[in-house]
Amino acid sequence: MANTNVYTGADGSISLSSLEGLEGEKAQAIIDANDLVSVGRVQGVTVEVSSDLKAYHEIGSRYASELRPGNVTITGSIDRALINGALLKMLLGDAADTRPPGNWQQPAFNMSLLIENVARPGVRNTVTLHGVKISNWNYKIPEDDFVMETARFQALSITVGDES
Repeated sequence: MANTNVYTGADGSISLSSLEGLEGEKAQAIIDANDLVSVGRVQGVTVEVSSDLKAYHEIGSRYASELRPGNVTITGSIDRALINGALLKMLLGDAADTRPPGNWQQPAFNMSLLIENVARPGVRNTVTLHGVKISNWNYKIPEDDFVMETARFQALSITVGDES
């Protein structure tokens, strides 16, 4: 049965989990050290999935006769008010604390976005991003507003689940 409920950001939560392998171990160490299993103080989350569609146009026709699917890209961002360096460490790995002399592993992890209205328990929507890596980190210090960090990310794949 499809989920037909309406939600607000107050109904949401974000959790991180590690992958297998060296990149996952690096992520798990950061998750454990910064208590990032549940990501807190998030103000905004954006997830965008795009497909590079290619239109085939025949000579003499103004409209495309076929649309061919191309590469799929999954990107997004998180705005967070809790500044503790955890998301920056997810971008830089070991290079966040010291400058390694050679190449270094960037942490990779899974991110689950859960939406559940407490007034309707058991009905929820889960979006899970797999193989996530942080691609960009920003730090904003405004004059009259909250200090925020923004982390942009890319993911290898995405799954969606509705439970009722």
